[in-house]
Amino acid sequence: MRLHLATAAAGVLLLAGVGAAAAQDVIIQPEQETVIREYVQKKPLASIKIPGVELNVGTALPDTVELHEVPNVKYRYVVVENQTVLVDPGTRKIVKIIQ
Repeated sequence: MRLHLATAAAGVLLLAGVGAAAAQDVIIQPEQETVIREYVQKKPLASIKIPGVELNVGTALPDTVELHEVPNVKYRYVVVENQTVLVDPGTRKIVKIIQ
């Protein structure tokens, strides 16, 4: 009986982990990405370098990096190494890199 409970508990924890990982995936609709691209073209920023930070989805940017607002969009942006990077302002994690 204990073995069955332990197996069931392990299965639940595994499924919960998969759900948490999926919840972290951010999907930006094509229409919203178009709005962001057009706004960024109208309000260009100077590209910055962030030593020691790899540009990957999920990477948190340091507090020293200024994030810029896109009207009516949940995310903020910054241009790093000539790439527009969308960032969740609450966690400061990169959610998308627009090439």
